[in-house]
Amino acid sequence: MPILLTVSVLIFFLIRLTPSDPIGSITSGRRISDETRASLMTQYHLDKSLPRQYFIWISNAIKGNLGDSFRHRQPVGALLAARLPATIQLVLMGAIFAVLLAVPAGIVSAVKRYTAVDRIISAFMIFCVSSPVFLNAILLMLIFVFKLRWFPAFGTGRSFTENLYYLCLPAFALSLNMVALIGRMIRDRMIGEFKSNYALALSAKGTPFRRIVMTHCLKNTLIPVITVGGVQTGAMVVGAVLVENVFALGGIGALLIEGIQASDYPVVQSIMLFLVALFLVLNLIVDMVYFIIDPRIRASGNTGRT
Repeated sequence: MPILLTVSVLIFFLIRLTPSDPIGSITSGRRISDETRASLMTQYHLDKSLPRQYFIWISNAIKGNLGDSFRHRQPVGALLAARLPATIQLVLMGAIFAVLLAVPAGIVSAVKRYTAVDRIISAFMIFCVSSPVFLNAILLMLIFVFKLRWFPAFGTGRSFTENLYYLCLPAFALSLNMVALIGRMIRDRMIGEFKSNYALALSAKGTPFRRIVMTHCLKNTLIPVITVGGVQTGAMVVGAVLVENVFALGGIGALLIEGIQASDYPVVQSIMLFLVALFLVLNLIVDMVYFIIDPRIRASGNTGRT
């Protein structure tokens, strides 16, 4: 909660540093009388001091009221509820793609270490982690949309299955950074597990190498990977803003860009606060899962209590 409140203060005041006219956003640039301007200033609390405006906003936000959009003249909560499903589906698909690609790539790279296969996979991971998510989206669009014509360029589907098809390429673009980080971590930790005493003992007993890798080494490797994966999933929520803008998906990313361009303060500050809160919740869930699956943390906790 202290982090969330601190970030809310930064979001609120940094947005208002931009040279913009919120009344112009409310009126869509139309000329209005001084009386109408004064009435709108009062209606949206813009006539009050910035600290007072912040207190009004955060008090209502705690109660679930995020205010009304300047541009859309609708409650921000309703706008978020309408746009959020596309973003959640995009992030979940991206996380699934990342796991399906990173785990096999990391294992193969570790087993085939210092070979041509390892070098190719490592080079691909370096490219993925070095390339910004919006650049990945543009490159994939150029190749698979305009060159090969395998996927649609923009928008979402009308049904759930059709929507999966439309989101396939954006989700893959969103997953590449996470693939590189998790895949590289799995490779490095797997190599360390191969040299551990238990792996050498299992090998000396005649245990098949495949079983050593998949049953023992992989299990110990995935424990810290879950932490990194959870943090990266939170980062993917932020990256989804850029991917949605490239593919015109109409999620909260597109709403955020529209709000920034139109100086729609309630929309921008509410979406940013929501993204930060979601990131913090994901980190909390990861910490709880890590405590459950790692017996060493439970043991240290019990020792501290005694």
